[in-house]
Amino acid sequence: MEMRSKEFKSRAVYYIHDGALQKAMGMLRDGFVAKRTQQAAELPEFEALREEAKNLKNHILDHLDHYLTRYEAAVKASGGHVHWARDAAEAREIILGICRRVHAKTVTKGKSMVSEEIGLNEALIENGMDVVETDLGEYIIQLADEPPSHIIAPAVHKTKDQVSDLFEEAHGTERKTTVPDLVNEARQVLREKYFRADVGITGGNYLVAETGSSVIVTNEGNGDLTQTLAKVHIVTSGIERVVPRLDDVTLFLRLLARSATGQETETYTTFSTGPRRADDKDGPEEYHVVLVDNGRSKMLGGRFREMLRCIRCGACMNHCPVYGSVGGHAYGWVYPGPMGSVLTPLIKGLDNAYDLPNACTLNGRCGSVCPVKIPLPDLLRELRHMQHRQKITPAIQRHALTAWRFAATRPKLYHFGEKVAARLLALAGRRKGRLRKLPLAAGWTDARDLPAPAGKTFLEQWQKQRGGQ
Repeated sequence: MEMRSKEFKSRAVYYIHDGALQKAMGMLRDGFVAKRTQQAAELPEFEALREEAKNLKNHILDHLDHYLTRYEAAVKASGGHVHWARDAAEAREIILGICRRVHAKTVTKGKSMVSEEIGLNEALIENGMDVVETDLGEYIIQLADEPPSHIIAPAVHKTKDQVSDLFEEAHGTERKTTVPDLVNEARQVLREKYFRADVGITGGNYLVAETGSSVIVTNEGNGDLTQTLAKVHIVTSGIERVVPRLDDVTLFLRLLARSATGQETETYTTFSTGPRRADDKDGPEEYHVVLVDNGRSKMLGGRFREMLRCIRCGACMNHCPVYGSVGGHAYGWVYPGPMGSVLTPLIKGLDNAYDLPNACTLNGRCGSVCPVKIPLPDLLRELRHMQHRQKITPAIQRHALTAWRFAATRPKLYHFGEKVAARLLALAGRRKGRLRKLPLAAGWTDARDLPAPAGKTFLEQWQKQRGGQ
């Protein structure tokens, strides 16, 4: 996927005025958010599970090399193969090499954010393969030639009417108008693709060091068909997705669906261990796992280590007022919302994604709902500090912050400046009670009026209310 995070501001303005998107995002807020709240309230131990998951993730990261080594050994013992990819280019070459060796013509894919991260589809298509996304949301955006706008609901930005138009044009069938009919049509089209596939590629929600199993969770069962009907199954996963034991998977399963879609559990949870054995009724002849680093080791040893706890539930973006207003495509890369505003600069470079950490209101909702308690507002704030220290922040903004810091660390000067500013702004807006234009604040006044201050600072009004104390 082409990196377009530098265009965040212009894209955000465009999507704010996109009526269809705003309608779709309204349904997201009313659905996932409300259901997550209900599910959390109905599970008394929900907060205790979050703390347990956070601690387990920290333990895994502390011993990541150990668990990855154990996982590799277990995969090999079951007849599978493990491939290590330092970056996106290496991961693509590994997968292309497997596909070329088996003369793959058709490749089916379950939903995998890592495959999006490494730009896998484009590479496979450029090498003459027919790539078919089997997750309904991914299939919809493949037909639309668009990237995902959400990590668990890739087509959340599409309305039912837009999907109907896509299917009518792509399938050449009579236009369907109900969700069940659209789902059935996609199911019929995809069915023959599963049987034609030479290679099936899925993600890996969890990788179990104890058994060498990969685990996927879906609501459609497409992942099962993708990985069992093709002759070759390839799992793409980040190195941080390993867990020590099978029992540990259940902890994260209790949090994932509740945090993501507000379900008690996903419809399908599938464990895959190695290739087909002699007495198995189905399964692939070859089983490969591609473990992708792509900047994760650097995160592991630095300030942003906590980001590796992420279980890709999407709760942070579901609750983010910025994401809810502009949608996922405004962020310009694979990972949108708060988690994307941290990951994109770290993977693609601070200067390539300058606006993302700064597009956050720091309201804290993302951190408060994260099932593994990642302090996302703190990490976003740290990215801003890094941009400032590396002088990526515009010079005028750096100078303004320096001036503000000078005043803020001198209380008498700061309060004097507050009083002067409050009185001048109140005077300027006394006729209409608002300010249409304000120097150095065009980012606000170009889009909305600024209410005129009362003429007294908050501290002055508070002291007056408290009788001068």
